[in-house]
Amino acid sequence: MGMTMTQKILAAHAGLDKVAAGQLISARLDIVLGNDITTPVAVNEFKKAGFEKVFDKDRVAIVLDHFVPNKDIKAAEQSKTCREFACSHCVSHFYDVGRMGIEHALLPEQGVVTAGDCIIGADSHTCTYGALGAFSTGVGSTDMAAGMATGMAWFKVPSAIRFDLTGRLPANCSGKDVILTIIGMIGVDGALYKSMEFTGDGAHSLSMDDRLCICNMAIEAGAKNGIFPVDDVTMAYLAGRSEGTPVVFQADSDAEYEKTIHIDLSKIVPTIACPHLPENTHPASALHHIKVDQVVIGSCTNGRLEDMKAAYNILKGKKITDGIRCIIIPGTMQILRECVERGWYTAFIDAGAVVSTPTCGPCLGGYMGILAAGERCIATTNRNFVGRMGHVDSEVYLASPHTAAASALTGFITEYKEA
Repeated sequence: MGMTMTQKILAAHAGLDKVAAGQLISARLDIVLGNDITTPVAVNEFKKAGFEKVFDKDRVAIVLDHFVPNKDIKAAEQSKTCREFACSHCVSHFYDVGRMGIEHALLPEQGVVTAGDCIIGADSHTCTYGALGAFSTGVGSTDMAAGMATGMAWFKVPSAIRFDLTGRLPANCSGKDVILTIIGMIGVDGALYKSMEFTGDGAHSLSMDDRLCICNMAIEAGAKNGIFPVDDVTMAYLAGRSEGTPVVFQADSDAEYEKTIHIDLSKIVPTIACPHLPENTHPASALHHIKVDQVVIGSCTNGRLEDMKAAYNILKGKKITDGIRCIIIPGTMQILRECVERGWYTAFIDAGAVVSTPTCGPCLGGYMGILAAGERCIATTNRNFVGRMGHVDSEVYLASPHTAAASALTGFITEYKEA
């Protein structure tokens, strides 16, 4: 029996000819990632274990993004710990104020991660980089500490579910609608510790931003990782930006999958995940009666340039309805700059939105848009658990940038329809 794409990457990094689902392996790491919340914990463990240096200063990435610019004294202390560690170990990929971005938008943009890599990150949405044809997964801060010191990590090789995608997305839908539809189908534990492998002509029709969004939320289905095949779209994205040399792995024709799920992208509709789980999905068209108080467009899921463009195309020349707080957060400084240079920033302000520097901010209930009791937010973020964005009696509805921006104009959940 052959191997899946994920299994081939893991075998190569374990120095083995073959691996099988359930097998325990020790694998070489290409990148070890941490942020301003998880890195201080990892630094403490690193020191407690007696480690004196990182395995490779060019293969450790530390991104300050959750509470940066710092929101309070605790956040400032956490960032200080990261700065001192990065400086003392000459960490090449250290991103602070002025160079910052939301980690999972920033690392692909900066070419830090590439096809064929094996990546761990002390953040659950590290699975994002599967969009580039890499194996990437979230780990705890202790594993991050060990990875920074040794350049190795252990894994149980995951089994896989194949998602065979056909057709093309409607103009008012994006990768967010695809992954919400899938999570609604299989549930938040439907791919528990499995690899979600996306294949088919429909997969090749998706933009890189769509793929990054889809893999980002693989964890919301319980998956170990999500991954797309490397194709012309991938190579065009990596060209001129990838620091490493892309390595292309392809699944064997006789690779074993637990099951195959067929999805016609042309049948996807604007989809909402209602409180309080990403699996509680409904068509946006069925929820027009739900009034919202706040709109958030951003996060590691949907803070990329295509997301900003979708928001601009809907908001330009219009006014956000009275009583709605619309917060737009570009994922990186480069994306923010693009918004300024293209005139989108001004259009957002003219529409009545506020635009932030890159930050995770409200997604995890950090800052820049915390909800009070009884308030509702429609957001392009990735989780809508109880209390995720503020008070335990608030509600978060997950949506695409198209749907979120359209809802900002009406004050109710609104399905965007092109004129």
